[in-house]
Amino acid sequence: MNLKSGYPYWTVRNGLIACYPVLDRPLECDVAVVGAGITGAIVARRMQRDGHRVVLLDRRECGWGSTAASTALLQYELDAEMGDLAGRYGAAAATLAYRYCAASLEILAGELARFRRIGFARAHSLYFASNSRHRDRLLAECRRRRDAGLQVDWLEADELARRFGLDAPAAILTRPAARVDPYRACHALLRAIVRNGGRVFDRTTVSGFAVRARHVRVDTDRGVALRARWLVVAAGYESQQWLDARIARNRSSYAFATDPLDDVGRLRGVLAWETARPYLYLRTTGEGRLIVGGADDRIDVPALRDARVRRKAALLARKVAQRLGIAVQPAWAWGGTFAETMDGLPFFDAHPQHGPRVLFALAYGGNGIAYARLGADVLAARLNRRAHPCEGLVSFARFDRGVPTHR
Repeated sequence: MNLKSGYPYWTVRNGLIACYPVLDRPLECDVAVVGAGITGAIVARRMQRDGHRVVLLDRRECGWGSTAASTALLQYELDAEMGDLAGRYGAAAATLAYRYCAASLEILAGELARFRRIGFARAHSLYFASNSRHRDRLLAECRRRRDAGLQVDWLEADELARRFGLDAPAAILTRPAARVDPYRACHALLRAIVRNGGRVFDRTTVSGFAVRARHVRVDTDRGVALRARWLVVAAGYESQQWLDARIARNRSSYAFATDPLDDVGRLRGVLAWETARPYLYLRTTGEGRLIVGGADDRIDVPALRDARVRRKAALLARKVAQRLGIAVQPAWAWGGTFAETMDGLPFFDAHPQHGPRVLFALAYGGNGIAYARLGADVLAARLNRRAHPCEGLVSFARFDRGVPTHR
């Protein structure tokens, strides 16, 4: 798949950080992970902590797919608000989802804080009403989160303008949240995996796999086979090629990064996004750049996405001017594929099509990196034959039977 268009800031800033060898001889391991982007790296590192021998395979250079195009706003908040999730699955399931996403983000933030030079910093998340019609809905969302025990503050328009320079009717300010350079974070995790005995191979395409009673044989395009007790498919939006059922819809999203700015001081430490769908979102970097995203397309057509990058960046810049009252100029602009599920929740589960030894790690949604850490715990529990409270939330079967809130 052609996953990105234009010039993602992280690839321009970092270049190719590292290359790993091509798999050219048979291997055995406990867990083989297909996809060495940020999701695959988070899952593999979690499995390794439980003592599993892990091997990661990627058809590109590691982290060079969707990870390199991510804007990396680390938030616990789902694209689906608590009210929407409660309407679908009940209040208990909505509370469970938000609490565990918040807890997983705290764990991930603690893990990433140990690495140097990955652009990591803790932040607040600022969710603002796009217009006055959304104000009451947002206030109800604020109350639901407070009732769920989450840390949330309500801000009126005057306080928003004073503290953040943002023109909006109201907002909720929440923690935890963070920002990171996703490409550097991915490689920091991969280096940690290798230091602890794991193996990473790039430029190695998985051509197929065969499930046996006690293992999975993973075949590559070079005719080399890998034998694993479990296979985890973490190949992002390309993972759907191994599923007959359509479990998500691919969209296109766009983003740009500015040169360092003098007038974004009030936005430092804040990840801002709005109630409209599709939504405008923005964050700063450590060097004072502004990263802005949104203007999604309903379908993902790479040729159209390639042609629209500059126009979409200009549209996003106008939206920023309306909200912040400052003119910004895109220095780098890009677009990328992302996947959207029916309910805004990801999938971390075995699919009936392949049986229990093939697990899918599909961190689909606007907060995919936080999802990856939650899903890593769910999959780790499965390998250790333990129940996890969130397994129903991220199951392929949830649309058929609803979401259980406990075992």
